[in-house]
Amino acid sequence: MINKIEHLGIAVKNIKEANTIYTKLLGISPYKTEKVESEGVNTSFFKAGQSKIELLEGTSGDSAITKFIEKKGEGIHHIAFDVDDIVTEMENLKKQGFTLLSDIPKAGADNKLICFVHPKNANGVLIELCQEIKK
Repeated sequence: MINKIEHLGIAVKNIKEANTIYTKLLGISPYKTEKVESEGVNTSFFKAGQSKIELLEGTSGDSAITKFIEKKGEGIHHIAFDVDDIVTEMENLKKQGFTLLSDIPKAGADNKLICFVHPKNANGVLIELCQEIKK
């Protein structure tokens, strides 16, 4: 079951410049920055009230974020939804005919297990499922 929107992911060319813009826009600094080697991205997270924004910068020419920006330009990259049990949600979505971009959840930024749903299944929107990694 999906609990809430976890965050909006925004693809940016330069995360330092984008951090400056969003700090001014939101009136707060990012609470976390992180490099996610497995995804080829640098990330930065802002929390405004109950909402979170993740800025994503590709770290190489073959990064999915770099390719996204080359094709579509900077902007909203994905919507992430919080779930309690990502494995169960992945199984449910597969049974309903959704195409997942991985067979098992993987470690993502901000202490999350993640999985993406192909945008062709969601009206062109890339959907990310996120589950908090319990320590």
